[in-house]
Amino acid sequence: MPQPAAAEQNEPTAEFIGMQNCVGCHAEQAERFTGSHHDLAMQESTENSVLGDFDDAVFEFGGVTTRFFRRGADFMVSTADDQGAYQDYIARYTFGVYPLQQYLLALPGGRYQAFSVAWDARPKEEGGQRWFQLNPEFNGDEADKAFHWTGRHFNWNLTCAECHSTNLQRNYDPVSTSYNTQWDDIDVACEACHGPGSLHLKWAADAGGLSAEQLSRKGLTLNFDERRNAIWQLSPQTRQPERSVAKTAETEIQACAGCHSRRAQLFDDNTPAQQLVESYLLANLDQGLYHADGQIQDEVFVHGSFVQSKMYDAGVTCSDCHDPHSLELRAPGNGVCLQCHVADQYQTPKHHFHETTVGSQCVDCHMPATTYMGVDPRRDHSLRIPRPDQSVTLGVPNACNGCHEDQSAQWAADQVEKWYGHVPQGHQQYAQTLHDARNGTLQSPQALLDLLSNESQPAIARATAASLLQNWPQPEVLGDIALALRDDSPQVRLGALEAITPLPPITRWQLASPLLNDPIRSVRIQAVGQLLDIPPEQAPEDKRALLQQVLDEYLAVQKSNADNPSALLNLASYHQARNEIALAEESYRQALQLDPYFEAAYINLADLYRSSLRDPEAQRLLATALQRIPQAASVHFSLGLLQVRQKQVEQALAPLGKAVALEPGNQRYRYVFAVALNSVGQRGKALEVIQAGLVLSPGNQQLSGLKAQLQAGQE
Repeated sequence: MPQPAAAEQNEPTAEFIGMQNCVGCHAEQAERFTGSHHDLAMQESTENSVLGDFDDAVFEFGGVTTRFFRRGADFMVSTADDQGAYQDYIARYTFGVYPLQQYLLALPGGRYQAFSVAWDARPKEEGGQRWFQLNPEFNGDEADKAFHWTGRHFNWNLTCAECHSTNLQRNYDPVSTSYNTQWDDIDVACEACHGPGSLHLKWAADAGGLSAEQLSRKGLTLNFDERRNAIWQLSPQTRQPERSVAKTAETEIQACAGCHSRRAQLFDDNTPAQQLVESYLLANLDQGLYHADGQIQDEVFVHGSFVQSKMYDAGVTCSDCHDPHSLELRAPGNGVCLQCHVADQYQTPKHHFHETTVGSQCVDCHMPATTYMGVDPRRDHSLRIPRPDQSVTLGVPNACNGCHEDQSAQWAADQVEKWYGHVPQGHQQYAQTLHDARNGTLQSPQALLDLLSNESQPAIARATAASLLQNWPQPEVLGDIALALRDDSPQVRLGALEAITPLPPITRWQLASPLLNDPIRSVRIQAVGQLLDIPPEQAPEDKRALLQQVLDEYLAVQKSNADNPSALLNLASYHQARNEIALAEESYRQALQLDPYFEAAYINLADLYRSSLRDPEAQRLLATALQRIPQAASVHFSLGLLQVRQKQVEQALAPLGKAVALEPGNQRYRYVFAVALNSVGQRGKALEVIQAGLVLSPGNQQLSGLKAQLQAGQE
């Protein structure tokens, strides 16, 4: 594992000092920062900070009546908990400012929960100045308790805090299951982006004691110098803007993406100036997060969208468009684009084919917005050309119909082809491949392999292709996966690690063990996560110490995230792989204590009971799970499998069929259901189930093979 050089180990350590120590020298930046969304990301609830109506206002939704009122200086909320009992809660902090403001309600054990009724801060004429329900799909008359505001999905300490305050320390105590969360600045202040500032103060005071490297950086943890001496100029050859010097660093984008990305935090060390994937697992273009063409679907916070863009490849950084202190655009409207793009080439009907201002703004076509949290439109940063033809064939959205809602996608596709004389293709070339892979219509893995090897395409798309290859565990793809595991992009290497999940242990060892030495710690952690079922004593002798070292790192990661049920699930899997049944059971139960609606913990614990010959306990556990989460297809499927293994196939048909009904696109559920039906003499019904699956996923080899087998048996 790489170790820092001796000189680096002896460098003095930077510490957080608070924004108040920055403004004396950086008054101009502080003035621009004041009043920004970063400045107002989180505030104590006061007369000045609270925007909502707490004058005994009443809001009703889904059978719950919530009252907002004052009790002395406190802002209070009376509402129902997850069991329907009404309590009064103190709204201790505001969260955000515009276009909506949420409130953090204090719960026992140092917990703060982001309340799911928010204040619409927009002007009244725009529909604002009202209370409204976030996530109404989960909070209606048939509320989903897994998404109740008191649950883990709305826990500020775990899921929100680190990106709204500076130098946040969660300080979770797993023994008392309580928090003592602290911060240096309540908002997103200077050191949230620039890193701890004590050595910069030392440099400014010429106090000495800094290493040569630290002196070269003026004592700063981060140097945002990507734009230094760089200007955007028009290339005489291409008539396109290009940087005067190539971008050689990504410090700025990485620093912004620490929060402005969809990712899972692995490490709780709050160390800035590191590569993004060093501490976080970045989401790929996963179904439910992104449309098949890479457009934003769920709230993914910009980075994963931007890295798909031609602008990113050309060297554009966040601060080319946004002032990093006020967060405002560098220029209003099209002006921000015309900093680089020539007006007479782009701000003209010859380019945008519109005769009016409406619909002809750059962002209208190249950065369509999706509204999240009810009132908050966020723009897609992949800066793509509109592809209504893909709306016709793949069902993805397009910018044209975002305005022309009264027209069809085919109408829009015809217009675009008429304008250009052909169908424009754009930079992103993976919509069809990802669509087919998601829908099970690929007849072979070749399209995924082509995308994986195409280095002209974004790393996030190539990583997605790599991860999807786990559905094709054939020997012929192993060479490509092995190459991907050595790719320059850590995200591609991580995607390739997902691809080896279904492979036998010896093959996983051969492919993943070289990454135990990877320079990026998140890659090391995920690599060893694929090797949990291989004890160090069974590894080659020259690799045992390294394997144990990374396993220790893996365990430390899970324990540092002991307030996250997913980390406890990982810890349980580690113990279960070593036949440490009591420790595994304890970790599963701790996960369920933190989140009584955590499907994976129920399923894995039930499987542990089954493998320990404790079937009755497994059955009781799954029955409890279905009482709490009756629409969980995975739990119905797990119960059906348990009953099949108990030779109760007739009883298993009901939960297996329910799983298919709840998730008709899950072809594993469908395959097992069809096998069960056939085993009790219902071959015709089994073939119907298979055929329905093949309509959804024509390329599914398992279903096709089972269909052929059952049909042959009829002859």
